[in-house]
Amino acid sequence: MKKNLPILIALAALVVFGVVRYPDFASAYNLTTIWRYNSMFALISIGMAFVIITGGIDLSVGTVAALASVVAALTSPWGGWVAVLAGAAAGAAVGVLNGLIITRLRILPFITTLATSLGAHGVALLLGKNDAVSIAADSNFGNFGQGDLFGLPIPGLVALAAAIAGWLALRSTRFGRHSLAIGGSEEAARLMGLNVDRTLVMAYAVSGLLAGLAGVILAAQFGAGQPNEGVGWELFAISAVVLGGTLLTGGEGSIAMTIAGVALLGLVFNLLNFENGLGFVSLSAYWQSVIRGVFLLLVIVLQARVLKQRGRKTVAAGG
Repeated sequence: MKKNLPILIALAALVVFGVVRYPDFASAYNLTTIWRYNSMFALISIGMAFVIITGGIDLSVGTVAALASVVAALTSPWGGWVAVLAGAAAGAAVGVLNGLIITRLRILPFITTLATSLGAHGVALLLGKNDAVSIAADSNFGNFGQGDLFGLPIPGLVALAAAIAGWLALRSTRFGRHSLAIGGSEEAARLMGLNVDRTLVMAYAVSGLLAGLAGVILAAQFGAGQPNEGVGWELFAISAVVLGGTLLTGGEGSIAMTIAGVALLGLVFNLLNFENGLGFVSLSAYWQSVIRGVFLLLVIVLQARVLKQRGRKTVAAGG
């Protein structure tokens, strides 16, 4: 709990700052808007957390989401649920492909997911004919991204359900325990008799599935599949995951704190929008990428120091 205090304190400080400085910050409209929009990033971050916990990386989540948004839009004339399932299946298929290439061909996750990222982007452009694909006007698919259930945004509820499922999976299932063991030491996990390859394929399949759901929400929210969207989403996900205390080397992580990382980044960008509205500063949307990069660099530096200190303590204890 102690190591999570900095992000929790930063999150609380941002909320207090927003409430004090901006009159409409705590309004129901603003809070539900933050929740609705950042649901996409929460989904890809949860999937990324499982992959990083195993010691891997998934650079394809952004373009997979874009591909899924196009697939969902193209299938929306057959109904909302068909579009949701088709988009999610497209994402899961790419995730399984990533896992199989990594485990069967023994190609590094970085190279594998970089290649599938480029491939998914190309397929999305081909399916969309290099343009956005509008969802069917007579379909109820748009409700999946724009609708509410019991007064709460449906995308937010989907992300909440995924977060709870991910939290339970990591804490209480064989898949979660094996993922942590593999991230700690893949060789040791194999020697213990764990089915490492199956767990890795499952981790990448989960990442692809959740990226696919994020793409479905993207298409439903904006009324069209976006083949060129998703650029930089992987950086957001990685930033949120490492902000939440998950080690890039694997073996340690938290879904709950990953969501805290998503909330922190989402609030930073929301506060920037409010500040732009006041007119004292004028920061373009490109600053979001700059901030993500700074956050990511800072956390990686801090993690490197923590790991170095742990190494020294281990050596001292052994000596």
